[in-house]
Amino acid sequence: MTHILRSEWTKIRSVRSTVWTLAVTALLMLGLAILISVAAKSSADGPIPAAQAVALGTAGTMFAQLSIATLGVLVISSEYRTGGIRTSLMAVPKRMRLLTGKVVVFTVTSFAVSTLAAAASIAAALLVIQPAALDLADVVRTVFGTGLYLTACGLFGLALGTAVRHTPGAIVAAIALMLVLPQLASVLPGQWGKTVNDYFTTNAGMLVVNPQSDSALGPWSGFGVYLAWVAVAMLAGAVLMKRRDA
Repeated sequence: MTHILRSEWTKIRSVRSTVWTLAVTALLMLGLAILISVAAKSSADGPIPAAQAVALGTAGTMFAQLSIATLGVLVISSEYRTGGIRTSLMAVPKRMRLLTGKVVVFTVTSFAVSTLAAAASIAAALLVIQPAALDLADVVRTVFGTGLYLTACGLFGLALGTAVRHTPGAIVAAIALMLVLPQLASVLPGQWGKTVNDYFTTNAGMLVVNPQSDSALGPWSGFGVYLAWVAVAMLAGAVLMKRRDA
């Protein structure tokens, strides 16, 4: 397994699109945190609470999630596009070992970058807002929660890329499942509509970043629901990868 991990690490760090996508993810987080924090401070009538300042630091998460999901798609769909997947499967005939290697390397890379980006963004927002009191435990939870959430979004993209194998199609599917449909779920009527909204993909996952008092789920239970969505998508991608020709 070590040679698979080494190979996947070489692939992910040597492709320009990977480096640029990770950079875009970090810059979106940091840039939007600074811009929105400056705007909020200039328009505020009084002191901004520390909890709100921390939330402003995660304002770029919605856009960063699409960037990191796109990277997840590209990790595997680019190999199908270029035909490089055939070479990978010749070197590693056991397809699940190859997929596992991609998942492990991508998870470690995306979590490291996402967590550092979240820490920098929240620190920038706090420097701009300068709240009087600060709950360090809440800051730490938000930093690691944001890193975990963005990593899960990237794995969702990787799962969709494995299942669809076509880059534009997988990215469109990611946008639909992570951004469009969650917004539409919020307008569903009745109690069943609220339940669907609370448990739907990123609506549940975002609770670990920004908890909502009116949700049926807590921060970590919501993230657990989102991981279940990711796991189902990854399982479907793994089954299709094993059954289809390269």
